[in-house]
Amino acid sequence: MATAFYPGSFDPMTNGHLDVLVQALNIADRLVVAIGTHPGKTPLFAYEERAHLIRQSLAAVLPDRAGDLEVVSFADLAVDAARRHGARIMVRGLRDGTDFDYEMQLAGMNATMAPEVQTIFLPAATGSRPITATLVRQIAAMGGDVGAFVPAPVLAALNSRYGR
Repeated sequence: MATAFYPGSFDPMTNGHLDVLVQALNIADRLVVAIGTHPGKTPLFAYEERAHLIRQSLAAVLPDRAGDLEVVSFADLAVDAARRHGARIMVRGLRDGTDFDYEMQLAGMNATMAPEVQTIFLPAATGSRPITATLVRQIAAMGGDVGAFVPAPVLAALNSRYGR
């Protein structure tokens, strides 16, 4: 049984994240989505909220695979967290060449620290490539409509957060 590990902040989860998550489930039997936490950062959504939104978003598009998803938190190195969860695959999403350059550096260092964990790159769908969680947060905070950029459960949570 292949377990893939998909780390990120997911604050909030975007359609690009969801696209990569679905692709990862096409190649792995089990997917661990790992929400990174950092004591010095204050996220828009708490870990529990992000975990719930990830589960809801997947259930809306792949209800038959919802049981193959586990959402966890981690505050250490992603490769160490991947090992703890029995993952042999580290999933990284790519939007463009800039992402690729950065992700190649991470993959190389991760391979040195944990050679048994293979990094794979999954390209975001064309329509998801310009989306970043940072831009989604900024647009939503300024009253913009982010419905085209996030799954429906995330849109509802953002609208609730900003009193819409």
